[in-house]
Amino acid sequence: MENKREHTIFRKYLERRGLKLTHERQALFDELFSKHEHVEADELLVRLRANHKKISRATIYRTLELMVDAGIVGRVRIGDAGYRYERLRAGDHHDHLICDQCGRVIEFREPRIEQLQDDVAERYGFVLVSHTHQMRGICRACRPRRQKGAPAAAETDEERLGDRLPFTPRPRG
Repeated sequence: MENKREHTIFRKYLERRGLKLTHERQALFDELFSKHEHVEADELLVRLRANHKKISRATIYRTLELMVDAGIVGRVRIGDAGYRYERLRAGDHHDHLICDQCGRVIEFREPRIEQLQDDVAERYGFVLVSHTHQMRGICRACRPRRQKGAPAAAETDEERLGDRLPFTPRPRG
């Protein structure tokens, strides 16, 4: 199992709280960890039901909250529309650019931001345990749409980012 470490973290997290790793929780774990993406809870529900998994919307939301609390799933706020969830790999960290127009989430890593956070924490005698960094704005694809009111063609993250932004996008995988 490729996600063995995260699976162990989740199983132990549940055990400490007197909860079981039910078939429904396992199915959600498997679906969420099958690929790296930012996905809404209702989309997970549709996928699981399409694969003939019996699971309720409430179970999806409760289990996602457990996974977020366990530190194996991240949650990104997308405007008023709610959240998107993503699997997290133990020891792996990235930040997000979020388009306020289309909800697109672009992941990036920037060592200078990480170093600055460490410097600020040290200056105040603070030990960092975790952090989230989200920058909101309007992506390249939506800027023309906002100005002209016309829909923009879909692009990949790399096409949107090009080589103009001073950070490295996280490879998908």
